[in-house]
Parts: sequence; structure tokens; C-alpha cells
Amino acid sequence: MFLLGHWNGCLQFLVPMLQDFPQDCWVSIEELQEAHWAEQYTWALFKALSHMLCIGYGRFPPQNMTDTWLTILSMLSGATCYALFLGHTTTLIQSFDTSRRLYNEKFKQVEEYMVCRKLPRTLRQRISDYYEHRFQGKMFDEDTILGELNECLRQEVINHNCRSLVASVPFFTNADPQFVSEVVSKLKYEVFQPGDYIIREGTIGTKMYFIQEGIVDIITKEGEVATSLSDGSYFGEICLLTNAKRVASVRSETYVNLYSLSVEHFNAVLDNYPVMRRTMESVAAERLSKIGKNPSIVSSRADLEEDQKLVNEIVMESTPIPTSASEDEDRESDDSYETKPKKKFNACSIIVTYVVAATTTTTTANIS
Repeated sequence: MFLLGHWNGCLQFLVPMLQDFPQDCWVSIEELQEAHWAEQYTWALFKALSHMLCIGYGRFPPQNMTDTWLTILSMLSGATCYALFLGHTTTLIQSFDTSRRLYNEKFKQVEEYMVCRKLPRTLRQRISDYYEHRFQGKMFDEDTILGELNECLRQEVINHNCRSLVASVPFFTNADPQFVSEVVSKLKYEVFQPGDYIIREGTIGTKMYFIQEGIVDIITKEGEVATSLSDGSYFGEICLLTNAKRVASVRSETYVNLYSLSVEHFNAVLDNYPVMRRTMESVAAERLSKIGKNPSIVSSRADLEEDQKLVNEIVMESTPIPTSASEDEDRESDDSYETKPKKKFNACSIIVTYVVAATTTTTTANIS
């Protein structure tokens, strides 16, 4: 800006000088023909900056056509320079807060979507409140950021983000650190507004939840509040443990910040930590008792799974191993009593498998 003003000031003095300082030029009016060069430069720079910043014409307005065109040129160059400077400054300021800019752009898209779909005003307000509470005016592409980190750094970042959750959930306090790390690495952050039904009774459960902040109510089939859960509690694990439908509804009483764990990740983690599964089963049994459900559902399901594993092992052991043709001929020449018990044992295994499968189906039907 100052460099452009310097060139403009020089031009303001150069043009009258080339015309031999006419009587109506600004240099002659201010009697600067014989003045010191520093005084001449100062008044020329002052006149140029006055034009460029559009704050005046210097000490005197232009008196001839040459000075008028010089003034117009100065004003145009000043306006252009000012616009470029303002745009660059705005871009620079926005670059300091990229997350807020992304949030504003995203929220603008949401507003246009709501207008396009003609959503009701109350629903628009709820969506706006959700975005304000969920993102707090800032938005990041967290999945992309974490995906670019190596496994070690990613795990440290996740542990740091979930540190308040781990500290507030008693279930994690005495758990194996490796178990905690595996769980938190698979959690997904979610937010619910007051009055939202996070879980509805009778639906198929696909995830369980850990409350970071907020209060939820456990609603029975009769519509009564059986109990309330707050920071550090978890819910939704019963149907994941039993493969049954939801046994109660869960409604948010306040804004609730929580983390969800899908059923696939739930089973993948607990299969490696049977002690933690037993702990969750005991808690689930207590909660079933509070809402008037049969607490033996959880333990029965666990026993059936163990029985099924045992039957599978028996069947695998009793399955005959393929042999070559020569060995089959040698065995045919032996006494037949060696093969009869095996056939009987295989038949018994099939019967046991059928009985257990039928029992499992019946119990699952009772749970539903």
C-alpha cells in the first residue's frame, strides 16, 4: 500500500514538472517549484494518499484537466488496492479458525435442506439446537484425521478423548486396561436431546450405550419410570447378552452425551474377556429384577451357549476320520463290534444336538 502511494506521489509531481509547472497546477498553487525536495515529496505523497483513501483532494481540489485525470487514476488505484487488502485480510482471519468456517458452511447447507424439504418450524428448531449442542460451533473430520495417524498415536488420541468417560464409568475402573482400550477404540460419540427415545421396548437391539454426561429414564411397558441413570452408567447391554428384543424403553431427560458400542464390536471384545461378560451379566440380572423381568434370562442364555459349545466339541470328536481304501478293507475283515459303538455314539450326539437346539429355540421364544 505504501509502495503504491510512493509511486502515485511521484507521478503526481512528475506530470506537472513535465508541463513546466502550469499556473493552475497544484504545485504552482502551493508554490512548491523551488521548495526543498523533501517538502515537495511530502506534499505529493499526502495528495496521493488522500486520493487513494478517498478522504480528500489534498490541500486544494484539482484546477485543470490534467490534475483531474491524475486524481481519478489515484482514486481507482486506491479503491482497487483497498478491495484487495480487505479481501486478503478476511481470508487470513478465516484461515485462523477453519473449524468454525466448516461448521458455518455445514449449517448453511442444513438450513437450505430444511427449507427445501419444508420441514415444520418446531423440527427445524430441534435440528438447529442439535447442531449447536453437538458441534459447539466447530466441526472437524475426525474420522479422516484419526485414519491418517498410525495405530499407536490413534489409540493415544482415543484414550485421551474418552478419559472422562473411563474415569466416570465404574465398569471400566477395575477392568483390564487392554479390555478398556479395545472397547474405547470402537466407541461412537452420539448426542440426544431431551425427550428423545434412545431405546424402545420390543425393538431389536443393535448397540449398547455408555453415558458421559446427562440423565436418562428407564421406562417400563406401563409407561412408568423404573429408574434413572446418569454420568458413568451404561445401558442396552441386556439384549446384546441374550440376543432378545429390548426389555424396556430408555428416554433422555436432559441433553445426553454418550458413546455407543455396536453388537458386532460388543461380541468381538467380550469373547476375549469372559470375566467381563460375567460381570455384565450379573448387572443385567439386577436390572431385570428392578423392572419386573425374569433375571434368569441372562444366565440361562449363557449356560445354553456353553452347552452348545460342549455338544459341538463332542460331535467333532465323534466324527469318523476318512481312511484309505486299503485300510477300509482291513477293517472289514475284522470283527464288526468295533464300528457299532461308534455309530451308536454318533447317533446319540445328533440327538443331544437336536435337544439342545430345540431348548435354545424355546428359551429364545420365551425371552421375546
